[in-house]
Amino acid sequence: MSQLTDGFGRSFPYLRLSLTEACNFRCSYCLPDGYQADGRPQFMSVAEIERLVRAFATLGMHKIRLTGGEPSLRKDLDQIIETVARVPGIRKVAITTNGCLLPRRLSGWHRAGLTALNVSMDSLRRERFHAITGHDRLPEVMEGIAMAQELGLQSIKLNAVLLRDRNDDELPEWMEFLRDRPVSVRFIELMRTGDNREYFERHHLNADVVINQLEAAGWHLRPRAADAGPAREFTHPDYRGSFGIIAPYSRDFCKGCNRLRVTAKGDLRLCLFGDFGVALRPLLQSDDDHDALLARITTQLGLKAAGHGLHQGLTGLTPHLASIGG
Repeated sequence: MSQLTDGFGRSFPYLRLSLTEACNFRCSYCLPDGYQADGRPQFMSVAEIERLVRAFATLGMHKIRLTGGEPSLRKDLDQIIETVARVPGIRKVAITTNGCLLPRRLSGWHRAGLTALNVSMDSLRRERFHAITGHDRLPEVMEGIAMAQELGLQSIKLNAVLLRDRNDDELPEWMEFLRDRPVSVRFIELMRTGDNREYFERHHLNADVVINQLEAAGWHLRPRAADAGPAREFTHPDYRGSFGIIAPYSRDFCKGCNRLRVTAKGDLRLCLFGDFGVALRPLLQSDDDHDALLARITTQLGLKAAGHGLHQGLTGLTPHLASIGG
């Protein structure tokens, strides 16, 4: 039974664990100038990650998503996946990646215990993909997605940030893409962060625009799984794939929150847009601190707010999504 509950009755079976702040893409909505290292950051080691995940699993958490920055930049990623997958109680090990290294590394991740894959893919058109990400790598990403299907991963999801005047006219192409592919495409509403105000004002598009188009085309909302992410999933009997809509500005978005976050440097974040972090790393140096770590995590959950402050323009500590893994 989960001991991870907050004061609003929400439970948290799902941890988003960042492995690095570094990213090799230059996405226009996140790191348009590329990743700029701040000194020589020391991200959590495999041993620290294992102690962290064991603590969350002890408290009832069973799904771990490895994020970044770009987690495939960690040379020890295979070892991290294997370590996390071996922790008693962990049933799902997922990763979110930009996908450019999938053809070379996905088989190894799968052997290590990866069960689910999310790939950032903001356009089906090669020239647009290049313009948004700063890299002409769509063929490698597509190859990796096909490989994931061949390997039989439990879940394959593609994430596209919805951008006004950049990729918001591609819904018909995505529908055709999903006709024979059993994957989920999730449109993510662009969010304000600490450093993207001008870009947000120029390219933000309310997710209701896409929802209305889907419903008009005969797609229907399906019930949400208990450990699912924040997406509202839409299906259609004539298509093998599905669409998910992540709309952080929608009413009651935070009501169904079921995930916590830990940064690559070991800070617990109760909310993507929260204004404080809780240092867990001092308690990740020895197995002897296990009980103290459990106590720190459960105590902090009492401070989780009912919702974010995005509607008031409050973006908290998050300068850009690469800093915490989205």
